[in-house]
Amino acid sequence: MMENILEKVENYWDKRSEGYSEVNVAELNSYKMDVWKELINRHKPAVIGRKLRVLDIGTGPGFFAITMASCGYDVTAVDYTDAMLHKAKRNAGNYRNQIKFMQMDAHQLNFEDSCFDLIITRNLTWNLERPDDAYREWHRVLAPGGRMLNFDANWYLHLYDEEKRDAYFKDRINSEVEGVNDHYVHTDTTAMEEIAKNLPLSRTMRPQWDAAVLINTGFKKVMVEQGIGELVWDKEEQVNYASTPMFMISAEK
Repeated sequence: MMENILEKVENYWDKRSEGYSEVNVAELNSYKMDVWKELINRHKPAVIGRKLRVLDIGTGPGFFAITMASCGYDVTAVDYTDAMLHKAKRNAGNYRNQIKFMQMDAHQLNFEDSCFDLIITRNLTWNLERPDDAYREWHRVLAPGGRMLNFDANWYLHLYDEEKRDAYFKDRINSEVEGVNDHYVHTDTTAMEEIAKNLPLSRTMRPQWDAAVLINTGFKKVMVEQGIGELVWDKEEQVNYASTPMFMISAEK
């Protein structure tokens, strides 16, 4: 069932790279960059006498990598999709030479043990074929005392949960009532739903699952914060995604 799922995910995001990049560029040129910067910096680990070493996993068009580079950190950004990395390098502008962009599988990172202070990722984990393996790999490359900040949501739980499905369709109605663009109208939802059905986290209640796996992986402190979308989403996003609230998982090695 899982055969070629990684390739299907790559192809999907390859096709969506231009549109997704436009969304990221809009974020970079809005108040959101400062909001995200404050949020991440509030939870980052402290280092003394050197730059913070940051790894952005699933960087996409580069929003987190660029945001962290603007703080003066030592940033490495990885993505599985070549098209996304191309957009990220373009979007980085003056920060391009301050970010190491690398094509890599989130399940298998080509880095030595304990070499990053902070791992950040957004809307990635639900895409993964083996998220538990990915978490173990992320734990491996984190330095002792390092932290992982994972921002995600139960994006496709509505395919399996009747209550979530009703709420999802209510979001579609509310988008029209509120007069905002419905983000699902101009997206190939059929293709992504077919892929999501073969991804383990689509049918899993999160972040409860993540917290348990992270503790079992060896993280010594795990914290969950709900309602992150209220901080980082504008009105249009909050209406579109009311049934899929964004959460943050902070895990310390």
